[in-house]
Amino acid sequence: RTKTRRNDTMPLRLDVKKKLTAQSERVKSVDIHPTEPWVLAALYSGNVMIWDYETGGCVKSFELSDLPVRCAKFLARKQWFLAASDDMRIRVFNYNTMEKVKEFEAHADYIRSLEVHPTLPYVLSSSDDMTIKLWDWDRNFDCTQIFEGHSHYVMQVKFNPKDTNTFASASLDRTIKIWGLGSHTPHYTLEGHERGVNCIDYYPSGDKPYILSGADDRTVKIWDYQTKSIVHSLEGHDHNVCAVLFHPKLPLIASASEDGTVRIWQSTTYRAETTLNYGMERAWALAASPNTNKLAIGFDEGCVCIELGSDDPVASMDTTGKVVWASNNEIKTASVRGVASTGGEDDEGLPDGERLPIIPRDLGACELYPQMLKHNCNGRFVAVCGDGEFIIYTAQALRNKAFGQALDFVWSGSGTGDYAIRESTNLVKIFKNFKESQTIIPATTSADGLFGGHLVGVKGGDSGVLFYDWDSGEFVMKIDVSPKEVYWSDAGNMVLLACEDTAYVLTHNAQVTANAIAMGQVSPEDGIEGSFDLLYEINDTISSGKWVGDCFIYVNNKGRLNYSVGGQIQTLVHLDTSGAGTTVHTVLGYLAKEDRVYLIDKSLNIVSYRIMLAVLQYQTAVMRGDFDAANELLPNIPESEYTMVARFLESQGFKEEALAVTTDPDHKFDLALELGHIDIAHSLMLETPEEDKETTDTMTKWKKLSDAALKDTNLELCEAASIASNDFSGLLLLYSATGNLEGMEKLAKLAREDGKTNVAFVSNLLCGNVEACADILIETKRLPEAAFFARTYLPSRVDEIVGMWKEDLASISETAAKALASPSENPDLFPDHEIALKVEQMFLAQRAATSDSGIPASDYMTAKDDLELNLIELLKQRAPPPAALAPVASPEADVVMVDAGEVKTEDSGGEFQDAAMSESEALKAEEAHLEAEQARIAAAAELEAEQARLAAEQAADAELEAEQARIAAEQAAAAEAKRLEEERLAVEAAEAAAAVEGGAKEDDLDDFGDDW
Repeated sequence: RTKTRRNDTMPLRLDVKKKLTAQSERVKSVDIHPTEPWVLAALYSGNVMIWDYETGGCVKSFELSDLPVRCAKFLARKQWFLAASDDMRIRVFNYNTMEKVKEFEAHADYIRSLEVHPTLPYVLSSSDDMTIKLWDWDRNFDCTQIFEGHSHYVMQVKFNPKDTNTFASASLDRTIKIWGLGSHTPHYTLEGHERGVNCIDYYPSGDKPYILSGADDRTVKIWDYQTKSIVHSLEGHDHNVCAVLFHPKLPLIASASEDGTVRIWQSTTYRAETTLNYGMERAWALAASPNTNKLAIGFDEGCVCIELGSDDPVASMDTTGKVVWASNNEIKTASVRGVASTGGEDDEGLPDGERLPIIPRDLGACELYPQMLKHNCNGRFVAVCGDGEFIIYTAQALRNKAFGQALDFVWSGSGTGDYAIRESTNLVKIFKNFKESQTIIPATTSADGLFGGHLVGVKGGDSGVLFYDWDSGEFVMKIDVSPKEVYWSDAGNMVLLACEDTAYVLTHNAQVTANAIAMGQVSPEDGIEGSFDLLYEINDTISSGKWVGDCFIYVNNKGRLNYSVGGQIQTLVHLDTSGAGTTVHTVLGYLAKEDRVYLIDKSLNIVSYRIMLAVLQYQTAVMRGDFDAANELLPNIPESEYTMVARFLESQGFKEEALAVTTDPDHKFDLALELGHIDIAHSLMLETPEEDKETTDTMTKWKKLSDAALKDTNLELCEAASIASNDFSGLLLLYSATGNLEGMEKLAKLAREDGKTNVAFVSNLLCGNVEACADILIETKRLPEAAFFARTYLPSRVDEIVGMWKEDLASISETAAKALASPSENPDLFPDHEIALKVEQMFLAQRAATSDSGIPASDYMTAKDDLELNLIELLKQRAPPPAALAPVASPEADVVMVDAGEVKTEDSGGEFQDAAMSESEALKAEEAHLEAEQARIAAAAELEAEQARLAAEQAADAELEAEQARIAAEQAAAAEAKRLEEERLAVEAAEAAAAVEGGAKEDDLDDFGDDW
């Protein structure tokens, strides 16, 4: 095709962002990992460092040698790195495990360079011994070939990416030699540098047969290795050039020099773009990655990693699914329509998130480096912008339609050939059908950006965006936010302004705007009132997005694919992110016929995710409150999407509607419980498949249903749910609270079978089944507890259980086992043991008597006091005294107790006759006698107590009277003593006054008192 654009070029305008600054000793070599955000640095101190340029931290550090390490390279496919040091040895480490894989002596002098073959298991090394060696790591790093031919130090070697069987070498003998892996001698030599050559690099793509070299003559030269001639020579450095490279992704040449600078040149025009100086003394090394825009630099005082421009994909998709993207200057296209789904009802096609197997087609090379690529509204044209220029191509054949110089380029949202350009910071031009129609001078200090869509948006330097009409160029309104991007809906009624950490969704009233412009009611300062209204905000950082109707689908900076309906955010999927946790995907577009949204990552891989258009329309109708429209749309939604719709309804508070829509049993169960429909929840549980009945999830659901039924006082359902969930604790509470003896007995059995011994023990104890309680304690090896339990409730089993305890304890301490006492061996230590055995028999007899009917709850008020009875003391009180138990004299017969079951008499004639009284009658008589005796004793004791009380009261009264008399006497004595004291004091005072008066009269001349 003919070249129709101007020959003079504009700068690339690539922003340079510093990603890493790592202070260290002198860095002699750097390398960038192809997939991880790592920089490998070889230090003059003998160490090797791995830095993370996303976090700025040191990932790993290796101490290799006491001598300088001059070269280190990643070998990513083996998780290794190789390093060469001045001890003439090459070391290989696994950078994950930090294990040394191999160490061997490689050369007879310092090793200057290492180069890894892109596909074969080969490594090249070059040295000051003037040789190059080839090592095969599949053969345990055997040296398989030696290349000789240079007459001075060999400073660097590089494989040819176009023909990996050849490589080039740079030497201080001022030459560059080209070698083949099958020959020990060079194919040919390139000569042209005036001093020693330090570094070389091959052009990364195959369209130019170029070699780049840097030398001590301070120049950088580009060679054509086919014609063996110098294409161009770059000058500007003030000292030796130590490293050069063609950037594998950007159209740039980088060179590093001992003058401390790194110069960036354009690789197509060889124009100097920029010079970087970070004040870290001499620059020694450079490295770049084919997958990123990063550039690593090694200095005397550490290393720096920078990002050149943006590494976001330069791609666009039209409404039919045709994708156009740029890879360097190459423009490629492919169609994603039908790739992700086959269109069948049963076949869902590729899983969501899987890379689409598209077949790209080359459209040709772009004449500028693309930094923006965008389809127009109907997909017929595609615009490429970069280097301060734009070119409009036909989308099918990449034929030139228009071109020009522009800082920014945007398409109209409706007109096929309508676009706008930002020609300078104070001039915007609008083109209609590829012809200039309007010129806008924005009412702002500086026009820093341009946004397309249904209105022309100008990003002002005063933190605002100004909108202008496409047809008339009239000012519509200024919005006081500073958006990174503006997204218009297809209908033009909604616009999203994506700012740094939030986004604003506004409605645009196109009719108001058109009427105001037609009637000339546009204010130059305020624009058109009522043209925009704020609808809602999205508190998220949007990196890219696309409107689908009134729903906005977007990717945020954390790698989540979300969509917003009426301000409500729904997360579809968590995408892969970079090492720093930021997104690597960009939204390409949405195909309504396939119900899929398409995304592209930074490696130009395209993936898709299914989002039903009918679902989005339904949710939009719900957010508008239009349930009639929503109900009409519901049949269009496949049942497989009903659960997602139900969860959306639930999030909006429409839980009854969600319960009616959802098809997920789990979701339906949760909603039924939340709404109090325990009958629905119960029916769902009864439908649980047989294979899922014993799962933890099912048991948890039964427990939730049990709690809900208890809250609703549905005790029958509560019991059934608790049994189904094996909630023995809940059943224990339920049965004990309701007095359900039959249920408690059943629970005791179930809990014991299931190994829930605590519940089984309590259940049996509440049922009075003390034998089972003792057995549970024995089964669980709680023998001390069992012994003490038997001492209280089952004295007949104390000997048995103590014997078990002794046997068990003897394995630990024989002495301790012998110290245990039992009733049979130590009866004196178990007082009242015989009476306790009788109490046990009484308890068992009463339990047997009430086993069929139990004790009714109505008896509690009268039976509760029995809980405080001391049965052993009670039996001891009822036992007859010794006198009562002696034979009673009778004039007719002497009664002799022969045994426990028979009574005989002996008359005066010495003959024995059968007793006239039966055993029961004798017992009754004995009991009556005992009761009468106890009553008499009690009456006598009560009388004595009363008499003692009266005597005590009388004695107290007498003592009180005596005390009162004593107090009265003391008071009288005290009063008398007070009176006598007062009289004595009065007499003494009178005598003293008389003495003073008499003395004065006798000796008026005595002045002793005055002197004193």
